[in-house]
Order: sequence, then C-alpha cells, then structure tokens
Amino acid sequence: MRTEHSTAPVAGPTGHSAAGGATAVAHPNIALIKYWGKRDQRLVLPWTSSLSMTLDLFATTTRVRLDPAAGHDTAALNGVPATGETLRRITAFLELVRETAGSGQRAVVDTENTVPTGAGLASSASGFAALAVAAAAAYGLVLDATALSRLARRGSGSASRSVFGGFAVWHAGADTGTAAERDLGSYAEPVPAADIDPALVVAVVNAGPKAVSSREAMRRTVDTSPLFRPWAASSEDDLADMRAALRRGDIDAVGEIAERNALGMHATMLAARPAVRYLSPATVTVLDSVLQLRRDGVAAYSTMDAGPNVKVLCRRADAERVAGAVREAVPDGTVLVAGPGPGARLLSEGA
Repeated sequence: MRTEHSTAPVAGPTGHSAAGGATAVAHPNIALIKYWGKRDQRLVLPWTSSLSMTLDLFATTTRVRLDPAAGHDTAALNGVPATGETLRRITAFLELVRETAGSGQRAVVDTENTVPTGAGLASSASGFAALAVAAAAAYGLVLDATALSRLARRGSGSASRSVFGGFAVWHAGADTGTAAERDLGSYAEPVPAADIDPALVVAVVNAGPKAVSSREAMRRTVDTSPLFRPWAASSEDDLADMRAALRRGDIDAVGEIAERNALGMHATMLAARPAVRYLSPATVTVLDSVLQLRRDGVAAYSTMDAGPNVKVLCRRADAERVAGAVREAVPDGTVLVAGPGPGARLLSEGA
C-alpha cells in the first residue's frame, strides 16, 4: 500500500445547508521528526519543521453549531462541559474563525474524543484538526487543505499535520517578514512514501494527564535547556534524512532516524532547569523490550512524545510480534496496533 493519503478535505458548504452547522472527524498523528518549542506563541510557529504519521486509531468527532441567540461559546468534551483553559482555547480558536468569516455568531461545540487527553497521545492534534474543519464549514468558509492546515495550527501546532492522512511534513516557515507572511509560510502537506507498509505499536503505560503540560515543558526547554539549540539544528538534518528514507522505502532508516530524534528531544527536556522528565520506569521497560527485539532481528524502533507512552515503528508483518513483546514487558499497560490513518474530513449531517 502507499501511505501518502494525499487527498485532503476542503472545508466549507457543499450546499447552502452546510453553513450554520457541521461535523468533522480527525485522527491524531505521531511525529517521527518532532515538533518541540515555539518561536512565535501567538501564531504558533515552531522552531523546527516536523514530520508525522497520522494514525487510524483514536478518532475525534466534533460538531459545531452556530447559535444566533447565544452570548458566548459553549463546548462539551465527551458530554462534560468544557471550562477553564480548555474552553479558553476553543473560544480563542473560534474567534479566529469568526474574524476570518466576518461573523459574530457564537457556537456550540460538541466533541467526542477517543484519545486519552493530556497523556502524550496527540489529543490536541486530532481535536483541533476536527474543530478547524467543522468550524470552517459551519461559518461558511471555503478553505483548501493548505489553508485548513494553517488554521488548525493556530489551535495546536501538531493539528496542522492531522489535516492530512499518512505521512505529512509541517514546514516551520521563515523567521522574517510580516506576521501575515510568516503565517502563510507555516503549514503541513503530504509526504510521498514508498511501499513500506508501516505499523505503530502504541504502548499506553499511563493514560492519565501529565504533571507538566506540553506548553509549559516546551517553554521551559526552549528558555533554559543548553541542549535545545543543538538538537533543533540536528533535527533539520534528521528531517532531510527522513524524507529521503521514506522516498526509497527504507523502514529501518525511518525507524533509526525517528528513534534518535525522539531521544534527543527528551534529552533537551532532561537538561531543562528544572528538568522535565516524562519517561517513567514502565517507559524504560518498553524501550528495553524494543532493543531486545532488534537484537532478535526484528526491525522495531521507539518514539515518544511529551508523555510516558511509547510508540514502536515496525513493519506491519511484524506488528503482532512487536505488540506481544511489549505486552509482556508491561502487562498492566494497554497495547494497540495502528496503521496509517486518513486525513480530517467533513461528515454528512446525521452520520
């Protein structure tokens, strides 16, 4: 199979009835070349470009309905009213959509999220990708996939990649120019990949929220870690190597590059002051099991985001063997097998 999934959605009304309410679904992505740290907090512009694989697990489904009589936005996550920082982020994002659409109408947002929230499993990526597609359509915007990616980025950087299926690269863009020019230069797009037929074995060793949020950990790492700038420079080289490995279908090279990039990112966090440590004893146990798989001749490579949970890249043909080894290593954890998933898309009303 090919893993580009290059067909991406176009948000906006397919007919008059689309404006006013829309439902969208999106999936999380796991970065193989990491995004860590913002050089512009308001525009959500990253220090480095990144590359990911969208998963076919953990879908987020979001409905946005405009309410002309409402004085403020409301939102619910899995039936529970959103409050605090979660509601603030949703409202701020909707304000951006309203500004673009020239609308003052408030919205009701209902989200069903199957991703464990705040555990380093990219819940914000699927969440804001789905919200971007649904909100753009509900407010009557017609946006191509690139514009949707830019919009999703403003809610959560990694959401720019979940607009696309399969492998996608998020361009950091230029450091110079006006705010509008810098905004235009930072978006995601699909990455061509040969027939490597990949799988990601997802080891959830702790599904609870993190003690240190990704936003705080990024800020602390960029501001205080002496390892951050060297890692950011090496990450650009990793990205070039990764794109070349995908083009030629070399899954071993893809895995080796992903593993070194992730370990380097966690090293920058450990060197922050004070240190940010997401790796738990169970995390290390999984990492050791992956090393043993490689000693046994199985092409398996680890990657981790901002959390204790581990994802293991391997060939689909080896996925059950890898999953079995990981389950044996952490019998109290949850181990799932994911493949490349689709991009964010609108659903028919009532679907």
